[in-house]
Amino acid sequence: MSDDVSVYQRQGFGGALPVVPPIGLLIIDFVASFASPDVFGGGNIGPAIEKTEGLLAAARERGWPVAHTRIVFADDGSDGNVFSTKLPNLLVLTESSPLSQIVEELTPADGELVVRKRTPSSFACTDLGPWLTRRGVRTLAVAGCTTSGCVRASVVDAMDAGFTPVVLTDCVGDRAIGPHEANLFDMSQKYATLMERDAFLKATEAA
Repeated sequence: MSDDVSVYQRQGFGGALPVVPPIGLLIIDFVASFASPDVFGGGNIGPAIEKTEGLLAAARERGWPVAHTRIVFADDGSDGNVFSTKLPNLLVLTESSPLSQIVEELTPADGELVVRKRTPSSFACTDLGPWLTRRGVRTLAVAGCTTSGCVRASVVDAMDAGFTPVVLTDCVGDRAIGPHEANLFDMSQKYATLMERDAFLKATEAA
């Protein structure tokens, strides 16, 4: 890995991104199916959910805009797409399915946005971007799963939309640690700032 890092450094990757308020929080797909190793979960997703509980509490205390996401398909699968063709088991994630519900410990509060999506990105074909813009968000703290899938896709699209993404490394998880670590490295080099939850909350106490 040290040789890999030197290549990136030599080519100018890994620059710093300033954390500038106002700050928003995006919690991606922490739903029952991804919390369960028997469905779509495993790896370090459980510990990431536990860490996100404190993050969400702090965001609410500070008055940050908070958005959650769920993957939701129609009951009859009529809105299936390339994503669900590649991963047909996702079609069980319908509006009323227990598997698609946000985990109880992160239940959205009044005024928090719940984004229903059918692709990895939280921004694609949703109103998340305009919702954050209307609230003046400049820096977007990101928690959720999976690091290599919906988190990464959302981080890239957040950057494309002009938000500064901060990936909270202990609040994101994946069903396998190898993809988790590889994608954290890549996001840190190209798209986002990476920080642990407590360091981020301390750095943004005045935000």
